Amino acid sequence: MLGNKDAIATIAVKDVNAAKKFYEETLGLTPQPVEEQGVLSYKSGNSSVLVYKSQYAGTNKATAATWTVDRIDDVVQALKAKGVAFEHYDFPNVKRDGDVHRTGRSRAAWFKDPDGNILALVGQ
Repeated sequence: MLGNKDAIATIAVKDVNAAKKFYEETLGLTPQPVEEQGVLSYKSGNSSVLVYKSQYAGTNKATAATWTVDRIDDVVQALKAKGVAFEHYDFPNVKRDGDVHRTGRSRAAWFKDPDGNILALVGQ
């Protein structure tokens, strides 16, 4: 039923203005027109990211959205240059090279938006 439909990452925030600055200027997402107050919509590759105002912002303790990237080390460095701080986790059988966690060929890095939502990068 939904296997051929697009999914949208949906992220709750407390401060829409801070989120707008972060998602547009820091992450470089392309804003899309939206008519509802307190809601932001972004194009990200072939996907969409919906950001909306909610009292429950930042309460999710798991990853809210993940981007697949080429050259993850370069993306991490570019985001760090814009002030993004990366999270470090101790997972079993996972080694860390700086801010990038790896298991075999899989590599990932996590960071948070201004409301504490956990976002991830995965790639080579």
